Amino acid sequence: MKAKKISALFLSAAMMASLAVPQTAMAAEEVSAPKYIFLFIGDGMSYPQIQTTNYFKSAMEDDGDEILTSQNNLNMMNFPVAGSAQTYDSTSFCPDSASTATSISTGHKTYSGTINMDEKMETSYETIAEKLKAQLGYKIGILSSVNLNHATPAAFYAHQASRNNYYEIGEEMIASDFDYFAGGGLKKATGAEGDQKDLYELAEEAGYKVIRTQAEAEALTGEDGKAIVIDETLADDDAMSYAMDLEEGEWGLADYVEKGIEVLDNDTGFFMMVEGGKIDWACHANDAGATITDTVALDEAVGKAVEFYNEHPDETLILVTGDHETGGLTIGFAGTDYDTFLTNLSNQKISYAKFDSDYVTGYKENKTDFDTVMADVTELFGLQAPEENAAEASNQADSKDVHPESEETGTLVMTDYEYNKLKAAYEETMSRTGEEEEFGQEEYLLYGSYEPLTVTITHILNNKSGINFASYAHTGLPVEVFAMGSGQEDFGGYYDNTDIYNKLAALTGVE
Repeated sequence: MKAKKISALFLSAAMMASLAVPQTAMAAEEVSAPKYIFLFIGDGMSYPQIQTTNYFKSAMEDDGDEILTSQNNLNMMNFPVAGSAQTYDSTSFCPDSASTATSISTGHKTYSGTINMDEKMETSYETIAEKLKAQLGYKIGILSSVNLNHATPAAFYAHQASRNNYYEIGEEMIASDFDYFAGGGLKKATGAEGDQKDLYELAEEAGYKVIRTQAEAEALTGEDGKAIVIDETLADDDAMSYAMDLEEGEWGLADYVEKGIEVLDNDTGFFMMVEGGKIDWACHANDAGATITDTVALDEAVGKAVEFYNEHPDETLILVTGDHETGGLTIGFAGTDYDTFLTNLSNQKISYAKFDSDYVTGYKENKTDFDTVMADVTELFGLQAPEENAAEASNQADSKDVHPESEETGTLVMTDYEYNKLKAAYEETMSRTGEEEEFGQEEYLLYGSYEPLTVTITHILNNKSGINFASYAHTGLPVEVFAMGSGQEDFGGYYDNTDIYNKLAALTGVE
């Protein structure tokens, strides 16, 4: 099937002007407890993801200029206070989302895979969201572009020894009595074996309005009471679509934030946690293009909070952070030395996940030949076979005084090495039955747990852009903490991620 043309999405995203953000810090004596709190968590988002996105947007604007320039193209980068948080947990310096979100929401370290419980799995920790609701009467909203009972959103309402207890996490979500949930669908909604009562039915019995269409979501108001809004066009693993794959008019994360503000707004106050969960998924798959567009999507959601802040500057606090870094993303690649060609990424028209579902599945079923596959790769990712433009590649190389086979030209014509690597990945994909239990070290280092053809395409495009990934897992980098609003000055400096909770608790006065 034909992919829709969305190169314009990259360009328009790159050229969007950031919302005006006030730069003046409030005097300490004027700070009062924030009445409206936004906490944005880019899952897997650290400095590399933010800076790559920023540089991509600058490159799209400066394409063709001899002198590179860059500015703060993201709302979050214009916040008046910036800090850094360490992310290690009780298991590792390369932690997971359950433990890091636990640290942010409760101020406690724990093992990877554990949600709001101690290392002995005996003591539960109350979250900042639970405390704000119980002690101050704040309304609570939990939003995520992935599943609502996934690790990060779960860490604000659940208490489980394992993040994989999806059904039990869903039960706690319903029992939380929080006011607004929105985003991806619930995993294991009828239990691990599919024999338990549907969580959506339990939610309705508990007084939640369960919404499954965009039209219903658009009509939702604060008068409707508690609501669980499930995105109408769920994609891979019942999560929201990658921002890159959204059709015209489909809601993205920013739309759910805007609706959340509408339904949560009240005179007492509210707390809204918003996760950009598919930044992490894209980085696990080493898909730089999808990483960038989902980082932009999170930042656009931040923009909705900034609009609210501008109406309530003395009562609002906005925080933007990550839980950990994913993928070991770097701006720079051995094959391009000191050069980057970030605009190459604008040739990608489809995420790795949609390419798998809409194309690779059909290739396997129909035993599609490589030349046909290569035509799709050129259309959807811009990569070209060596013989198609060999003369052009040679001319570009001569003009830059580099070897014709070098990637330093920025051309999307593949070298023989890259072409053969892609063909080998195609053959590996076509040979797999889906029943393989494990792969050797070489296969894992080449492809991780992903479709060999797809991940090789993104690897080649990344590298031709001057981008590289070191891992299919998480890394130990610190994460950014951007702050704006009431109490913003408390979030500068270098500290542990548990201090995000500690600072919020001190500002709001919860016990």
